[in-house]
Amino acid sequence: MTKIEEPAIRIAAASQTFEGHENRILGVTVFPDIRRMVTASWDKTLRLWDLENGVMLKRMEGHQDVVRGVAVSRDGQLIASGDNSGELIAWNRDGESLTKPIKVHSQRLKSLDFSPDSTLLATSSLDTTVELWNTKTWEVQGNPINCGAQIHCVRYSPSGEHLAIATKDIQIWNPGTRECITKFQGHSAFKGAWCYSLAWTPDGKQLVSSGDERDPTIRIWDSLTWKQVGEPCKGHTGHVWMIALNPTGTLLASACEDGQVRLWRLSDQRNIAIFKHFDVVYCVTFSTDGKHILSGGMDRRISKWTVPLLEDILNDCEILVINTTARNACITGDLPAADRLLTQEINIDNNNYNSYANRSFVMARKADWDCALDDALKSISIQPSLMGCISKGIAHCGKRQFQDAMKAFDLAFMYVDADLNKTRLLLLIKAIALFNANQHDEAILRVKELATTRPDANSLACSIVEAYLHVQVGINALDDARHNEAADHLISAVNTIRFSSMSTIHSKYDVFVVLFGWDLRSLWRTAHQNCCNALFRAGRLPEAIEAHRCMMDRADEATKARCLDWSTSFKKNCNVLYAAAGVTDLAASGDTALTVGNYDRAIELYSAAINLGFATDTIFVNRSKARSGKMLWDDALLDAEKVIELNPSSYIGYQLKHTVLHGAHRYDEAFEAFKIMLSKLESAPDTQTQSLRQQYISPSETEGIIQETIKAQLDDVPHRLINTFTGRLCSREVQISAFKMTAEYKELLSSTMKHADLRTERIKDVVAMYFRYVMLSHRWEGKEPLLHDIQGKVVYDLDPVGGIAKLQSFCKTARDMGYRWAWIDTCCIDQTNNVELQQSVNSMFIWYRHSALTIIYLSDVSPSPQPGALASSAWNTRGWTIQEFLAPKFVLFYQKDWSLYLDDHSPNHKDSLTIMQEMGDATGIDAQALIAFRPGMRDAREKLQWVSARVTTWPEDIAYSLFGIFGVNLPVIYGEKKQKALGRLLQEVVAQSGDISALDWVGQSSEFNSCLPADITSYKAPPHSAPSLSEDEIQVSISSLRHVMALDVALKLYAMLDNLSAPRFANCRLHLPCIAFRVTAVKRGRAQDQEIYDVKADGLNDLLVITKDKLVQFSSPRPTMQTLLLVRPWNRYLLELPDFGEPSGFAELPDVADDTQSEEDYWSAPGSPLRDSRDGSPEAEELVDSELSGRALRLTARLEQPFSAFLLAHQRGGEYKRIASDHDIIARVRDLSSMLDMVKTLEIL
Repeated sequence: MTKIEEPAIRIAAASQTFEGHENRILGVTVFPDIRRMVTASWDKTLRLWDLENGVMLKRMEGHQDVVRGVAVSRDGQLIASGDNSGELIAWNRDGESLTKPIKVHSQRLKSLDFSPDSTLLATSSLDTTVELWNTKTWEVQGNPINCGAQIHCVRYSPSGEHLAIATKDIQIWNPGTRECITKFQGHSAFKGAWCYSLAWTPDGKQLVSSGDERDPTIRIWDSLTWKQVGEPCKGHTGHVWMIALNPTGTLLASACEDGQVRLWRLSDQRNIAIFKHFDVVYCVTFSTDGKHILSGGMDRRISKWTVPLLEDILNDCEILVINTTARNACITGDLPAADRLLTQEINIDNNNYNSYANRSFVMARKADWDCALDDALKSISIQPSLMGCISKGIAHCGKRQFQDAMKAFDLAFMYVDADLNKTRLLLLIKAIALFNANQHDEAILRVKELATTRPDANSLACSIVEAYLHVQVGINALDDARHNEAADHLISAVNTIRFSSMSTIHSKYDVFVVLFGWDLRSLWRTAHQNCCNALFRAGRLPEAIEAHRCMMDRADEATKARCLDWSTSFKKNCNVLYAAAGVTDLAASGDTALTVGNYDRAIELYSAAINLGFATDTIFVNRSKARSGKMLWDDALLDAEKVIELNPSSYIGYQLKHTVLHGAHRYDEAFEAFKIMLSKLESAPDTQTQSLRQQYISPSETEGIIQETIKAQLDDVPHRLINTFTGRLCSREVQISAFKMTAEYKELLSSTMKHADLRTERIKDVVAMYFRYVMLSHRWEGKEPLLHDIQGKVVYDLDPVGGIAKLQSFCKTARDMGYRWAWIDTCCIDQTNNVELQQSVNSMFIWYRHSALTIIYLSDVSPSPQPGALASSAWNTRGWTIQEFLAPKFVLFYQKDWSLYLDDHSPNHKDSLTIMQEMGDATGIDAQALIAFRPGMRDAREKLQWVSARVTTWPEDIAYSLFGIFGVNLPVIYGEKKQKALGRLLQEVVAQSGDISALDWVGQSSEFNSCLPADITSYKAPPHSAPSLSEDEIQVSISSLRHVMALDVALKLYAMLDNLSAPRFANCRLHLPCIAFRVTAVKRGRAQDQEIYDVKADGLNDLLVITKDKLVQFSSPRPTMQTLLLVRPWNRYLLELPDFGEPSGFAELPDVADDTQSEEDYWSAPGSPLRDSRDGSPEAEELVDSELSGRALRLTARLEQPFSAFLLAHQRGGEYKRIASDHDIIARVRDLSSMLDMVKTLEIL
């Protein structure tokens, strides 16, 4: 005979609803933490909910269109949502957006699913494609999967190896290779229906699908053969929008446009229950523990349904054969009546083995174990049966004959017909019989082990039995004053049964009532009340009060009514106990504990006050503060919400909410709470409260301050940077937008509430930390990626060849060190934009100076290098790299394989003595400059020598690369001659600083000006350095001069030199202050490839000049038409004036200080004795005269020393041109007094 399937249970009332959405709900998913749920709606928002108390934790806004799909990562850390416009938003676990809306699909984004390891997200759309996203960078990975038709659902397999896609057919893809493994018709084989939803079983062996209105069924597919398994699940009458499997894969829920959610058993496709909505249902899922179904749709709310545990309904596994009257007598406890009825049955039919077994049960309940065993044995002797064996086992247990009892129960298993439900019920009866024989521990252990063999939602019978046994043990312990032991057992019972209405359970499991006389109706109430009492008697008062609160919160109205008197008495006893401990005012004592920072005690006392009926908004405020002190943010938030509920017009609740949300790092919500708080203050009815508004900063003010800080920070930062996390090149605007999406920015907004909170230094620190960047110093090689090669692309996705591989390694290295932004000169500058190029060249030094780190890549230095490898690297020969090393404060050298040079893992290689020694040897730069270089004009000749042997690809770059070193800002004119570029730079150096050391060179003259060299290599030879005079030598020289030179001559010479104007350039002409000696004779000598001349000049000793230019020979008797001069450029430092123009230092950034004196400072130094006014006293005049005389004589002593001169030839226009020399021209004054007529300023072409 065919078994008639029982009809499904129909449930119309949800156990809980979540309301707040303003339009239909299209998506729902839960978190692994069991506590939270997120929903998506037609109203363009998502909502984050607390599943326990139904509180909406967060309104998530950002979509501009209907939100179709939502998913939570398997690790619970990420949320992703998609909308009708094809845009995706990623959120963190607290509902704060991690990205702005990202447009990737051209049509509706319908479905999303995270990979099992949460590293990838799959999104599907009606545009026929599936995109895979990297959940760290939120960039698309690889090419899209094109399925050829609109896609309604996408699901990763449990292993992550397959991707199931629902479209016209069902497609299975390999997400790694983007290969389609198989396609099969699915629902389209039935009237051309479309597949709309998919779900994998946890073991990945089966795939479940649902169809549209043409095939409104659920079908199961074998993942090896892709053939259908069993019959389809039928019953829906419309479009089946969504399906979901419970965590164990045993139950399936389906949401349909017919307004129903149906619950199916997957093993036999049986419809277990029907949950009735009032309208179309679009979405459904199971809670993480599988105990509830959550569904939503057109009714704008999520309904929470308790999953009925039908495998525990014993209608399917009835084992008692007993007439109704006798059964009812057993249930009501009328055992004499039951005994009488069963005895009548036996008297009528002495072979009625069931009646003997049933009477044995009654005798066992009377504890008449001998009669119980006699009846059990009689039943078995007539006909061995399941009931007979059970009655025998129970009787033997009662007589404590455990070995015989176990044998009887073992024989009973022969009569269950391999029915798993009957087997489980028999095991429970066996455990209860042991328990009743005082084998408590073993009995409870057996029940727990049985529950673990069926760890799914269908374990209600085990839960009921375990709870009952714990209650009995707990009550016994309570009676024996073993209060802590009692409390532990009763807590276990309470945690096992979570619903207060037990009438249905009492009826469902009446087998336990018949056999053992259990009262299941009062089980929940008995467990909770005794738990509270046990905790109270154990002195665990806070736990007792909390247990009482939980009980009353969870109890239904009928249970509350039964508990009212007990509850009143319990609370009274708690108050008495607190009073006995000296706590007469719970709230006041809580305030005292809060004041001294004893948060645990404060929470305990405030909770007691609330739970014992003394709740006020002030107590909730203070408990929230105490919970915040313990960083119990969720609990503190509930208190803040309660304050708002109790006093909605007050600002205090929102102030509290802001504090809690800020502490929980939920900054968006905190900011919203702050704005509401301000509005409450502004609309307060009393002026005193309104005045409190003045201490707060408006959100717009805070944003403005942060914006100004960002602007100041980015003034010295490159305009384009690569985001090392995403691999994308970002403009300044994108960088700022990205910052405004971060928790750091939101934390600043949320924390800067009051004027007193406005700590600009902290804002600067946060902004600086976010925007810190890494620069790369390297040598261009082969094909380097340019701007157009990476713009709009992900660097990490590019083919890693040539310069791309270097770029990728650089970005990864920076990223791995925690730096978000990176810059490289190849692709972060638009080389085709002259304005940008000029700005970049002039800003380069500052960019490197302000970098958090500069990585120097030595592509020609192999791993495990020999000493000196850095010095011999080609990187050390390039023109640009010198400023790239000198400018930054922190540098790290990397070898060819991107390992650290010399395996030096220190944070800054400028602190490495070994590496700096090697750099000093290679560059000739002193250690101080290598470590802490200061840009500017001072020591210009030395800086020019540093780069004299370096080369650049573009000739002009040798000059441009020095702009930052000298601290000048000049036009960048690619295409100009190298000599002009160098000339413009040197002209600026001389004109700004008055430093004439740049004129000290040998080689060829520049076309720009003859006093300047044609090539940077002219500075390669070190400049002539006259022997320095000791103080004693100066004094000896001064003594000798007093005999040959009058003091007034020395003073006059000093005054003339002091009055010389600064050297300056005008129209490429140098106006040079100098001491000019007229050449009186030139005589040519002989040398290979060179012209050597003996030269005589007024006031100088005879000297040699070596030059490639031909000079006309002449002498005094035979003068020439052209005038030649040997000149000593005037160096004002010889005056020994105080250097008041020297800047104080270079330590402060961001301003790049300059060690250059102004022209006025250099040429008119304060304190010059020739410019000081005298006070007229004889003593003052004598002092000034003495100082001036000393300086004048010291100057004369220095002028007597050999000096480096250069040769000038007079031109027809009255100007002069320098005659270049291949060697230094070293001259010495013969007649000091003759120099009075030689101090002048010459114009040199």
